[in-house]
Amino acid sequence: MDSYDVVVVGGGHNALVAAAYLALAGRSVLVVEKLDHVGGAAISAPVFPGVPARLSRYSYLVSLLPDRVVADLGLKLELRSRAVSSYTPAGDLLVERVPGEATAASFRALTGSDAEFERWRRWYGDLELLAAALAPTLLEPLVPREHARIRVDAVARARLWEQVFERPLGVTLEELFADDVVRGVVATDGLIGTHASLHDPRANRCFLYHVIGNGSGEWKVPVGGMGAVTGELLRVARAAGAEVVTGAEVTRVDADGRSAEVEFDGRVVGARFVLSGVAPAVLDALRGKEPAPVAEGSQFKVNMLLRRLPRLRTGVDPRVAFAGTLHVDESYGQLEQAYRESAAGLVPSVLPAEVYCHTLTDPSILADDPANAGRHTLTLFGLHTPAALFEDDHDGLRDRLVAGYLAALDRYLEEPIAECLARDADGEPCLEARTPLDLAAELGLPRGNIFHGDLAWPFAEEEDEVGRWGVETDVANLFVCGAGARRGGGVSGIGGHNAAMAVLER
Repeated sequence: MDSYDVVVVGGGHNALVAAAYLALAGRSVLVVEKLDHVGGAAISAPVFPGVPARLSRYSYLVSLLPDRVVADLGLKLELRSRAVSSYTPAGDLLVERVPGEATAASFRALTGSDAEFERWRRWYGDLELLAAALAPTLLEPLVPREHARIRVDAVARARLWEQVFERPLGVTLEELFADDVVRGVVATDGLIGTHASLHDPRANRCFLYHVIGNGSGEWKVPVGGMGAVTGELLRVARAAGAEVVTGAEVTRVDADGRSAEVEFDGRVVGARFVLSGVAPAVLDALRGKEPAPVAEGSQFKVNMLLRRLPRLRTGVDPRVAFAGTLHVDESYGQLEQAYRESAAGLVPSVLPAEVYCHTLTDPSILADDPANAGRHTLTLFGLHTPAALFEDDHDGLRDRLVAGYLAALDRYLEEPIAECLARDADGEPCLEARTPLDLAAELGLPRGNIFHGDLAWPFAEEEDEVGRWGVETDVANLFVCGAGARRGGGVSGIGGHNAAMAVLER
C-alpha cells in the first residue's frame, strides 16, 4: 500500500494551498479530486458552445486571499482593482472605489444633504481600521474573543465592536443611516451566500468576512479569471512535489489519531495525516458518520455574454455602472421582504440581485478573436433563493427566476438585456443560470452552500472546542482545510494555510 505524509481529500483552491505549503516544507502529499479538474468553485470554463471565452463560472471575485499566502507560495497572480465600488440605479447612487466628490454629489442628490455621506465615510473608515487589526489574525492560531476586541478597540471608536459583533447588523444600519437605499447597499455584504434576516447574527458574520479581506476588504478581479488563481496554486503544488490525482472519487476515510487510510476508485493509500477540503457533512459521510444538518445555500447565479453593454435610463455610462457592483432591487426594505417571503417557502416577489462586468476590468478572459469584438461578460448574483425553493420544480423555477431577474434589470435599462445577449454556435442566447441545487450536483456542496455551512466568528469563544487553528476534528490527525474550517469561506486559502500549519506543528 502506498503511503504519504498527507492525503488531501478534494482539490479545491484551499486544498491546493495546503498541498503547496506542505510540499514546500518537504512532506509527501497526495491530493485526490473526484472531478476531472481541480479548483472546485474557483475555476474558469468555456461556458457557451463555440464561443472563445473562459468565464469565472462559479466564484468570481477575490477579497480574502492574503498577500502573505501569495508571497509565501510565490504565486504569479494579478488581482486588479475595479474602477467603481458600486452603482445603484434606483437612486442613481454612485460609490467610487475611493469615494470622492462624485460619490459625495451622488449622495447629496439622493438624500438632499451631505450628512449621509459623512456617516458613510466614518463607518467605512472604521471598518478599514477593523480589517487592518483583525486580518493578520486569520493566519495565526485562534485568538480569544476578548483579545480580538482589544485589537479592535485599540484602533477604532468605542462603539464599533458593539455595532459589528454584538448587535444585529440591521439594528446598526437603522441607527447609522437614514436612507433605505444606502442601508441596502451596505447590507448586501451580510447576505452573500447567507439566507438570513439582517437582524440575525449570521448576517453580521457574513458581513465581517466581506469587509475584512486582506486588511482592506477590497474585492478585486483576478486577471485571467478565477481559473488563473487555481492554475497558479496547482503549478506551485506540483512544482514542490505534490501529487495531484483528478477523476478519482474518495469513498472512505479512516483515521485513528496516529495513522489513516483513504480509499478512492478501489485503491487504498496510507497517510500520517488527512486534510479534508470537502464540506464537513461530506467528510462525515466518508467516515461513516451521520452528517449534521447543513444550512441552505441561497444564491442564484446567471452568467451572460453580451454583444454590447446596455444603456441605462439614468444616463450614466454603462462602463461606469457595470464596472463595480450594480445593485438591483437591494434596498434595505426589499432585502428584508425577500428574506421573509423566501423563509416562508415563497419565491420572493422582489428579486434582489447584483451585477458586474468582469471584462471592463480584465478583458483577457475573452480570447483574442474577432468574434469577441465589443463583447462583454455580465455576472448576476441573486440573493434569498434557498435550495428548498427548487425541490419541487427545479428547472421550471430556474427558468422563471431567470426571466424575473432579467425583467428586474430591464426596469433600469433603455433596452432589454435580452437584445444585448450574444449567441452561441447553435444560435442560442449566451446565458447560463446556476441554483443551489446545481452547485450541490456539480460541485458536491451540500444544499449548495458556498461556505460549506454557516460562517463563524474568526476568533475563539469561551464555549468553543475548535482547537488551536480552527481546523481540528475529533481525531488528532484529521483536519478540515476547506471552507468549512473556522475562518474558511470565500476564495481565501486561509483554511488551507491553517490546516498546513496545524500539520507542521505536529
